[in-house]
Amino acid sequence: MIETLIQPFQFPFMQNAFWIALIVAPPTALLSCFLVLKGWALMGDAVSHAVLPGIVLAYMAGWPLLLGAFVAGLGSALLTGWLADNSRIKRDTVMGVVFSAMFAAGIVLHTAFPSDVHLDHILFGNMLGVGGADLWTAALIAIPVTLVLALKWRDLMLHAFDPAQAQVSGLRTNLLHYGLLAILSLTIVATLSSVGLILAIGLLIAPGAIAFLLTRSFGAMLVTATLVCLFAMTAGVYASFHLDSAPAPTVILILTVLFLLAFLRRTILARSGA
Repeated sequence: MIETLIQPFQFPFMQNAFWIALIVAPPTALLSCFLVLKGWALMGDAVSHAVLPGIVLAYMAGWPLLLGAFVAGLGSALLTGWLADNSRIKRDTVMGVVFSAMFAAGIVLHTAFPSDVHLDHILFGNMLGVGGADLWTAALIAIPVTLVLALKWRDLMLHAFDPAQAQVSGLRTNLLHYGLLAILSLTIVATLSSVGLILAIGLLIAPGAIAFLLTRSFGAMLVTATLVCLFAMTAGVYASFHLDSAPAPTVILILTVLFLLAFLRRTILARSGA
């Protein structure tokens, strides 16, 4: 019985999967709180799709793939903001056009210029194939991102709730806005090798949404989201071994179940008047 329970920890590829889960959980969880608070769920989804052409072009140019992903994601987000500010079209419409075009361009480029990079691994990740270099890359991104979000959460919270008040208070609102976009792009890059582009949105939204339903203050929301994401990531990796399933989709399914449970709890409390 005990041997069965500890069996997943005996394989190097499973150990790396657990490590990458622990590394990417904190930044994605913290960032998800701000995305939920600002109503940027679509932005997270869009940026995660927009990095694909950057990956393909970086491969063709012989550059680091993660650099191409970051430049494409941030560039697309900035382009969306500029188009929305200089046209009558609403921001969500602009995002739908720009980021779907970027994703389509990535698919076309990948098909026209075949590479050694498997498209399934880009889209859905490959936690069981994570190596030492992937762990170091994710850690070098995740640790600074986590520190920035943890240290500047009050400023980012004020900017999310009331940008005008944040500006009056002396905060550099443009820096906070574009800094959060840069952090979003970096975080997606950090999750690229583990959960891929498609499933990254689950990590960037679900923990914050769950914590929002369970807590009453933003500080508690940040802590709760982090704990929820750590649990879902490690439990998903562990369960995938015994279920013989892919780890990343298993993680997202666990987050979905937790969200439904949090929603039911909130609904029951609301009906009981608590």
